[in-house]
Amino acid sequence: MKKMIFLCFVAVALMAKAAGTGYKVGDKATDFKLKNVDGKLISLADYKSAKGYIVVFTCNHCPYAQAYEKRIMDLNTQFASKGYPVIAISTNDPIAEPDDSFENMQKRAAERKYAFPYLIDETQETSRAYGARATPHVYVLEKTISGNIVKYIGAIDNDTEDTNPSKTTYVANAVNALLAGKPVEISSTRAVGCGIKWKKEKV
Repeated sequence: MKKMIFLCFVAVALMAKAAGTGYKVGDKATDFKLKNVDGKLISLADYKSAKGYIVVFTCNHCPYAQAYEKRIMDLNTQFASKGYPVIAISTNDPIAEPDDSFENMQKRAAERKYAFPYLIDETQETSRAYGARATPHVYVLEKTISGNIVKYIGAIDNDTEDTNPSKTTYVANAVNALLAGKPVEISSTRAVGCGIKWKKEKV
């Protein structure tokens, strides 16, 4: 696992340029309209009663995304009813990684009984706008009168193997702080995961 983490760090670093700069904490995130596994188009604006969102860039094939899958599901269980639903987005180019095709997304969502949308970013424009680098990569947004403000960016927690009972749960802590009307203490961390498979630019 340590070797895999190192290799993923290298891949993420190499792909940082391809991803673009992306959002920083405090930025206003623009909405998107992406296709869900049920074929319907979903946007943040569809969630009229939401207080904010847990936007997770993830995928099917990455071992890190698989390791965090249950924790992503748990975040939705814990916070959707409190106004912070999970919005999962698969960003990889399915030509480069066939396991992340729309059909395979549908299969995984059905098999795992996802209670949240699993959207495909076919153009990768949303992923680039956010500055997503890895899978998983999380953005916690707070809905305000000024728009959806980025309050946290990074990893779900600091335990990729989910074996440390005293791990720091970055995303849960951020959402709990926002629900309590308090500032987010740790607002940015390094996302650990597989580098995003970007589409090749046409020559």
